[in-house]
Amino acid sequence: MYDLCDKPPSDERRNFLRLATASAGALLLSGALPNASANPTPTPLTVLNPAQALARLMEGNKRYVADVTKRRDLMVERDTLLNSQHPFAAVLACADSRIAPEYVFDSGLGELFSVRVAGNFVTDEVLASLEYAITELGSLLILVLGHERCGAVAAGIKAVNHNTTFPGKIQGLADAIKPSVSKVLHAPGNLLDNAIEQNVRDTVARLKSESRLLANALAAEKLSIVGAIYRLHSGAVDLIA
Repeated sequence: MYDLCDKPPSDERRNFLRLATASAGALLLSGALPNASANPTPTPLTVLNPAQALARLMEGNKRYVADVTKRRDLMVERDTLLNSQHPFAAVLACADSRIAPEYVFDSGLGELFSVRVAGNFVTDEVLASLEYAITELGSLLILVLGHERCGAVAAGIKAVNHNTTFPGKIQGLADAIKPSVSKVLHAPGNLLDNAIEQNVRDTVARLKSESRLLANALAAEKLSIVGAIYRLHSGAVDLIA
């Protein structure tokens, strides 16, 4: 059988290939064809106010729940952030390994300022970190993110109901959450769920009242502080405060 692949290319075919190669190169230089090096460096979308920052977070969560998250070039993102960062939002989340704010809100590097502590409650260090995000980095939103089946809140319940003591510094964590537990101890419904939500609400209230820097940003409408619960099964984030 005659194999076309073995036939030497004719002068006509050579000329065609040269022309095709030259045309593709011209299109590439003009931007008509896609090229990784020609793509603009990704930068955070412009966020003008706290409401837009919250909307952007929730839109990202919808993508996460639907499993249609954005594809990202992490190498380019790293290079973009070498000299500065401008996270549009700060997230105070529990340290639970099942929750990662960057995944939950489908955010890239440099977009979120994440502060994490078991039980997502306020300490001096947490407050200082959030003040830094708002006053120095220009973040427009603080979202306090609790989650279902929180072990830290469960420890607070044991401390209230059974006077359970815990080893090391864990006792201090349980003690910090006890006030929220006590507020809902006799409320209808599931105690753990109620305490988790109350802990988020109390944390939001403390952030609004215990920091002059945050209070000033709130008064100037340059900041919003909200609370939410992460649903472990669905991945959805529900705003509650």
